Amino acid sequence: MFQPESLDGVFLSLPIVAIIGRPNVGKSSLFNRIVGRRQAIVSDVAGTTRDRLIADAWWDDYHFILLDTGGLEYNPDGEIRQMVQEQATMAVADADVIILVTDVVEGMTPSDSLAADMLRLTDKPVVLAVNKVDNDMREFAAPEFYALGMGDPEPVSAFHNYGIQRLMDRVTSYMEPELEVDDQDILDEEEATPAFRRDSLNLAIVGRTNVGKSSLLNAILGQERSIVSSVAGTTRDALDTQITYNGRQVTVIDTAGIRRPGQVEKGIEKYSVIRAVGAVNRSDITVLVTDASELGTAQDSHIAGLAWEICRGLIVVINKWDLFADDGAGARYQAIATVRDRLHFMPYVPICFTSALEGEGIKSLMDTAQDLWTERLRLVRSRDLQFMLADALAAHQPPVVRKHRGQRVQINRLQQVGVNPPTFLFTVNNPELVHYTYQRYLENKIRDTFGFDRTHLKLVFKGRQ
Repeated sequence: MFQPESLDGVFLSLPIVAIIGRPNVGKSSLFNRIVGRRQAIVSDVAGTTRDRLIADAWWDDYHFILLDTGGLEYNPDGEIRQMVQEQATMAVADADVIILVTDVVEGMTPSDSLAADMLRLTDKPVVLAVNKVDNDMREFAAPEFYALGMGDPEPVSAFHNYGIQRLMDRVTSYMEPELEVDDQDILDEEEATPAFRRDSLNLAIVGRTNVGKSSLLNAILGQERSIVSSVAGTTRDALDTQITYNGRQVTVIDTAGIRRPGQVEKGIEKYSVIRAVGAVNRSDITVLVTDASELGTAQDSHIAGLAWEICRGLIVVINKWDLFADDGAGARYQAIATVRDRLHFMPYVPICFTSALEGEGIKSLMDTAQDLWTERLRLVRSRDLQFMLADALAAHQPPVVRKHRGQRVQINRLQQVGVNPPTFLFTVNNPELVHYTYQRYLENKIRDTFGFDRTHLKLVFKGRQ
């Protein structure tokens, strides 16, 4: 069973569920069916061209990251056998639970057998889904897939929502339910309180192929700091390196793209998205490395959108800037504008310019990471929050909600209940009366008053008991 990582009660790593299978067996339909339940995606950010390949999802009391590996194929026009093999290799390396999707109409194929043969060798839990079972005749045909040796096949119809609950009951049986915070455990600081202290900052370096991740990592490790240790053996085949910077520990989370040439198979390196998902999931702050000559790609938006959904800190690094250093300040402003346009849902994200090859901008990047880390661990006294709330309400009353008979939300109390990210709990008469524009107004008020300039803030509205 997947056990989430927990450090000091603050950081939790989410399990990763990967959907694999041949083309046209219904992987995307199953993906959309799962994330569509209970408005599972926290926010479907418009304009990021994420194509719903990655989702922060819920099912009942279980919280996880869902991946449609079919949308991550390196060569979608290649041989089906090769595509299935690469999907299975990805899932075995990085997922916590795997859903193998087959098609009852076409029956069992050699590609299905190939995937099953690979998955049978792993200790990762695999749930076999037989899709397109939308009548009795097709359900009678489902037992054919017992021949794959993957346990009981689960007949489903993603299109008609048949069998999905049984399938997800089996998937979530390998997870721990999300813990709820009891009112008695809510953090309520009344005196001056320093920032919450964590022993180590988890820093992930992710990005597309050939953007300079390896060079950036080497530049960081060689920038006047001592390597404490290299710890191998994590569950996702990563290499974590602990360093010290300005007297504070930093754990750099290494992914497939960061490793030295020859240590990663080329086919797997192409799937940097799924590697990056695991790294973002384990990180406190994600460093998204981009190429100065190719900014704001769809894959960059995938990763930034995931960091936004699961509330991780994010720094965008524009690498190889030495190639454009002679273009003047105008080029720098244009690059910033391009990134902010693509990541418009994160207008606060810090942007750093580096040349990993020349060792330029590394100190600024690490200083930015530590400043962002300190900001994410900041605590605000409840008394100060109450004063801010009173000022906000006096300056701008909540709007009337027409569909609720002209009522408006009444906010009785505001307190900070968590850090990393800073989480604020509003006690209200009815959470459904909170308009999204007023929520954005309150978030901006908190940012302006307490200096949360570069981190994601999580606002929770809870009705009075």
